Amino acid sequence: MTEKNQTDRRPLLRSLFDAAVAAAQPALCLPPHLPPRPKGRTVVVGAGKASAAMARALEDHWDGPLEGLVVTRYGYEVPCQRIEIVQAAHPVPDAAGLQATQRIRELVTGLTPDDLVIALISGGGSSLLVAPGEGLTLEDKRAVNTALLQSGASISEMNCVRRHLSSIKGGRLAAVCHPAQVLTLLISDVPGDNPIDIASGPTVADPTTCADALAIVTRYRIDLPPAVRALLDSGAGESLKPGDARLARIETRMITAPQIALEAAAQVARAAGLTPYILGDSLEGEARDMGKALAGIARQVAVHGQPFQAPCVLLSGGESTVTLRGKGRGGRNVEFLLALGVALDGLGGVHALAGDTDGVDGAEEIAGACLTPDTLARAWAQGINPRASLDNNDGHGFFQALGDSVITGPTLTNVNDFRAIVIDAPPVQDGAPTAL
Repeated sequence: MTEKNQTDRRPLLRSLFDAAVAAAQPALCLPPHLPPRPKGRTVVVGAGKASAAMARALEDHWDGPLEGLVVTRYGYEVPCQRIEIVQAAHPVPDAAGLQATQRIRELVTGLTPDDLVIALISGGGSSLLVAPGEGLTLEDKRAVNTALLQSGASISEMNCVRRHLSSIKGGRLAAVCHPAQVLTLLISDVPGDNPIDIASGPTVADPTTCADALAIVTRYRIDLPPAVRALLDSGAGESLKPGDARLARIETRMITAPQIALEAAAQVARAAGLTPYILGDSLEGEARDMGKALAGIARQVAVHGQPFQAPCVLLSGGESTVTLRGKGRGGRNVEFLLALGVALDGLGGVHALAGDTDGVDGAEEIAGACLTPDTLARAWAQGINPRASLDNNDGHGFFQALGDSVITGPTLTNVNDFRAIVIDAPPVQDGAPTAL
């Protein structure tokens, strides 16, 4: 039996992904959260992959004077009239981000109690909003960021370290705004939607400490530049803690999150005649381990009808991690998907898509990829060893060679990873499901 004998679920998978991304667009979710005009100035600042689109949505719905600056990833600029958009590097910071952050700090210095700061914060802000802590350089921050990205640490752990090496994160931006009112509008890209982990929490209190950051560094055996080690050892990198008086006039609103995106995808699945099951919006762990685990669930559904009956779609979000072992071109979503495919080993009736809702998986302008029951067979036919590709962290190379990459371009939002596994009844021969 070949793939042609079954329904091609790739168009459906893409429609599920597109629905998730559409549900997180700032133009849709930001306007209901705008506050009344203040007596004084309204200053807009922000950082993240969605910050420029958030700024545009704010401009389109604000009827008073407005000024400000936000920094976004290269390629994610959206034209604005009153808010300046600056582009900088992600996921490793650059000089453009450093300069933009300094200008943001200057914009919110010297405000009064009558003024309002609207902070537009989304995923990716940790590298875009960069201000090295005392005694540190941009190169120190770049080295630590690179090491964290390769370590296998969770996003929460990475951001804990980042907060204690910064002079802008961990509530410090809000402290500069004092005594003005600060409204932070957040688009979550982190498991659990904790504001302190979105762009490393520049406007919210941080309960973690330098000691916590050091414990993470030790856990993942990260080699720190001497100045970074000295800052953490001294405790001079402490962030603002709950109860700090400078944070008394802070309001924080979550305007969209992974769960909302998953629910939008679930509606599309129902319209296509499939029962959706949301397994969780905050799944974490090694991408290849997650792939194995979800393959086990998908196999149980396909073969035994447990715990769900096919046809159905398993949806999940969150952020997996990748511990680099090889030298291939990869990202956490394609790593997950390749591991899923290897574990399923061509099981019939199972299609999947994994992608980052910001349109960039890893360092490539590729959102993710699709998996079909004949993916492994097509790879072998081209002389590509799926397991060897996985061992080399070469998910992008693998799926690109098969023509199965998912490319969206800049999506102008970011609600983390999206995974969908469509399970149809597999082909049956002699009373037993068969692989393609």
